[in-house]
Amino acid sequence: FLPSLPENKILVAQHPLLIVANQTATLVCNYKYNGTGKEFRASLHKGTDSSVEVCFISWNTTKISSNSNKEFNCQGDRDKNKVIFNLWNMSANQTDIYFCKIEVMYPPPYVYNEKSNGTVIHVKETPIQIQEPQSAIPLWILATVTGILAFYSMLITAVFINYWQKSKRNMYHQSDYMNMTPRHPPHQKNKGYPSYAPTRDYTAYRS
Repeated sequence: FLPSLPENKILVAQHPLLIVANQTATLVCNYKYNGTGKEFRASLHKGTDSSVEVCFISWNTTKISSNSNKEFNCQGDRDKNKVIFNLWNMSANQTDIYFCKIEVMYPPPYVYNEKSNGTVIHVKETPIQIQEPQSAIPLWILATVTGILAFYSMLITAVFINYWQKSKRNMYHQSDYMNMTPRHPPHQKNKGYPSYAPTRDYTAYRS
């Protein structure tokens, strides 16, 4: 609520507190002016002594311009009897009290508002989310490759064991087998040798 004013005076009212949880704030400066000014400048200041100008907006009957301090993300806009300052990407160290200043730049005399009670902008600390590093290879691919390698490893092991067992059996049979069949020398048929025994050739052993 702004009371009535004498001619060519400016009165400003602000909301006393803004809580910023998403790094974005909208500060509204309501003002009342009953003079004949045609060119105005509105600015937002930070600190109890208003030492830091955050951003400003100026306008006349045909033109509007706005500018921001490089340390802030701020954009000014105007409406009937109010100036709106939008701030974004705010950090916790920007928590402070902010004041609106409205000035009549032209025609003379130069007029500006008395210092208002200001608005405390409290910027909450944004929690830092630590993301676990993600594997470059999806888990299902790793699981599939691991399964295939395990299967082939078991298959090769089974083939090797089977081959080893067969080789062992063959060696056993070869070492235990002895041909006990009697053989008779040539020209001595039917002298106690079975008819099925082959004739052994002794010719190679004669001198």
